[in-house]
Amino acid sequence: MTAEPVDWMHPPAQGWTYEQVKDLDLPFDWDLVDGVVVVRGQTKWWHDQVRDQLLIALTSARVAPYVVNVERCVLLDEYNVTRPDVAVIDKTGLDFFEVERTPPESVVLAVEVVSPGSRAADRFRRPGQYAEKKIPYYWRVERGLDNLPIVHEFHRDEEKGVYLPVAQHEGVLRTSLPYPVEIDLKQVVEL
Repeated sequence: MTAEPVDWMHPPAQGWTYEQVKDLDLPFDWDLVDGVVVVRGQTKWWHDQVRDQLLIALTSARVAPYVVNVERCVLLDEYNVTRPDVAVIDKTGLDFFEVERTPPESVVLAVEVVSPGSRAADRFRRPGQYAEKKIPYYWRVERGLDNLPIVHEFHRDEEKGVYLPVAQHEGVLRTSLPYPVEIDLKQVVEL
């Protein structure tokens, strides 16, 4: 007797949980949004280049106890799982030989590079979810008219529980949080 295939497009009444979905053989990258499997869109070269160069810059500038990674699974709760394009993680207390998913309380900066298939998620849903889970810093990276990245820097307001804009970086990104970093945004993409 063989097991019936799982129809991921039709979640159970209470929604899928991470434990139910994590081992499914899905032919795509996915997020879990309120118990529904959401296909992560295909990205363009620009998106991947910007993501990878931000990873390199943040990694080069990092200080202990931080590590930087791309598209790490962050378990917001059992029904909501996302993968920030870049995440700065406080590794204190984490066993990197065993960690399957990153707890949101360990993420100090989530970076999303906006692409055509992720505009609404990167501008609205993900920042709301990250702020709700008390991730202190959020960067949203948009493609400017000159094809150079524009980084919108947000810090979470403890009292209001939402992100407030701090700066919009064009040309050069300079910030001290979560640690000092300076990134020449013109060098992030090859024009």
